[in-house]
Amino acid sequence: MEQPSGHAENADQIAYWNGPSGQRWADRHEAQESLLGPIADVLIDRARPKPGERVLDVGCGSGATTFAFAKAVAPDGFVLGLDVSDPMLSQARAFAPKGLPLDFVLADATVHPFEPASFDLLASRFGVMFFADPIASFANLRRALKPSGRLAFACWREPKENPWMMAPLMAVYKHVPKMPPVGPEEPGPFAFASEERVTRILKGAGFADVAMEPHNLAMDVAIGGGLDAAVDGALQIGPASRALQGHPPETYAAAKASIREMLTPFLKGQSVALQGAIWIVTAKAA
Repeated sequence: MEQPSGHAENADQIAYWNGPSGQRWADRHEAQESLLGPIADVLIDRARPKPGERVLDVGCGSGATTFAFAKAVAPDGFVLGLDVSDPMLSQARAFAPKGLPLDFVLADATVHPFEPASFDLLASRFGVMFFADPIASFANLRRALKPSGRLAFACWREPKENPWMMAPLMAVYKHVPKMPPVGPEEPGPFAFASEERVTRILKGAGFADVAMEPHNLAMDVAIGGGLDAAVDGALQIGPASRALQGHPPETYAAAKASIREMLTPFLKGQSVALQGAIWIVTAKAA
């Protein structure tokens, strides 16, 4: 499996997304896209890609957002999907619809030598919260934008506003010790929850007119598959899964029962909907 060279401080993230965890995300691409698809719709609406534009899709994963942007800018535009995860980019290349104007690159956005002033739009759905040095990373990305370029990305708000992720974790914590807390300046899914921090980072990287629009969503963690699917999803990826790594089968079974008990009141038909909360962040290159 190929791994990109990158910024030294991003080495842990590169290893994570190219190891077993990255493969689990790749294996669940279809389910995850069903879950996160509505967020892509909101992002693309706010990003406003236009026919003929060039788009840089950072943290593109298995390519769903790249495909959507490519459809929006076709036939004369172009989209470059970038990610550090070889397992997910392998899927993106395999799934790419024929005839769309797109390509993919396995690279670290912090140090990748983009052609200067070559993109109209920098976009990302949950792909920019993992930089060890976010100001340096966004400064490198901004250099890839034309002076008239713009930015639009989705990131998670506070953990307490995202029970779809945190409620299963709290159920698991009845059985295992809590994981070490992640500092507010450390990479992670909630690293961009703070308006003040995101604004400081983007302005420090040279962006202007930073705006953050909150969106609340109902996240069907069962993805229409019923209670068993919701429980299995929480155990396969995400914070509850990470908290259970390395624990014995009896602990896993007890935690699974607690997750099921916690999710049962939210079951309606085949759906299990919990609240999710995101920011749509927009800015201008200059």
